[in-house]
Amino acid sequence: MRRPLVLSLVAAAVFVAVVAVKDFTESADRPVANAEPVVFEIGRGQGLKDVAFSLREAGVIDEPWWFVLLAWEEGQARKLKSGEYEIPPGVDRRRLLALFASGKVRQHAVTLVEGWTFRQMLAALRAQPALEHRIGSESDAAMLMRTLARPELDPEGRFFPDTYFFTKGTPDVEILKRAYDRMTAVLAAEWARRAPALPYRTLDDALIMASIVEKETARPEERSEVAGVLVRRLRTGMPLQVDPTVIYGLGERYDGNLRREDLKADTPYNTYLHRGLPPAPIAAPGLASLRAALNPAPGDSLYYVARGDGGHQFSRTWDEHRQAVDLYQKARQP
Repeated sequence: MRRPLVLSLVAAAVFVAVVAVKDFTESADRPVANAEPVVFEIGRGQGLKDVAFSLREAGVIDEPWWFVLLAWEEGQARKLKSGEYEIPPGVDRRRLLALFASGKVRQHAVTLVEGWTFRQMLAALRAQPALEHRIGSESDAAMLMRTLARPELDPEGRFFPDTYFFTKGTPDVEILKRAYDRMTAVLAAEWARRAPALPYRTLDDALIMASIVEKETARPEERSEVAGVLVRRLRTGMPLQVDPTVIYGLGERYDGNLRREDLKADTPYNTYLHRGLPPAPIAAPGLASLRAALNPAPGDSLYYVARGDGGHQFSRTWDEHRQAVDLYQKARQP
């Protein structure tokens, strides 16, 4: 009786082994269990077994040990890279392993908008949870500029507005370093293509002018014309008399309504009281404003007034300007 029992047990074991091998083989090509994309993170130093069981907890696979065996069979067991991955539905286990071994981790994005102040940029960075936050407030600006090896500079306007992609855990300082390097490179390239005889002594002067142009008009077709007016005022010694610089100088005192008495506030940024450029940029200019500041439109207009439709009326003389002011201010009155 013993021999038939042994044979039965052997047969059963062989059957179980065949079924197991078949199940393992089929599992390699079986799609993951998640019906929607799943964000999954492999921690630094996390082992293959922990990864497999975490995948089961996340609802991605239902047989963690098969995943472990497959990783060894595919030669990927020691090649999984830490980071955050997005697992799409329908991917099979082999492709999932290849994804983890590739290190193609999930990308996040933060956008720094043209015309934003440094404070607004910091707020956008703080609102991005995937970043590692090292800059707590504007009070850390000096530390940031030391990190950039430019401790003598004000941070305002020094960071190029664009969308920056990064992986989870990237320090916010790294985003600002990339934005600073980009602004430095773009400004240098545009400076090399500047129009002749501009009233700028340094690249900083051009950056300051570009920041004013950025805040003065939102219309791309007007930027070079606005820059032309402001450049001609600089050349003739006229005060620039632009509201955005006054507003910037007021800081938190500005409540959204620029009053006549505000134009008398004696700050370094009040271009009604002080001739020439303000001491630093007032916002981050985009490429179009940098190009406008360095290649202003020719002409003889010295004045402009908002028409109320987002554009401006340009005038050559004070009398023409006064007529335009009367026309468009009356048009805006209820």
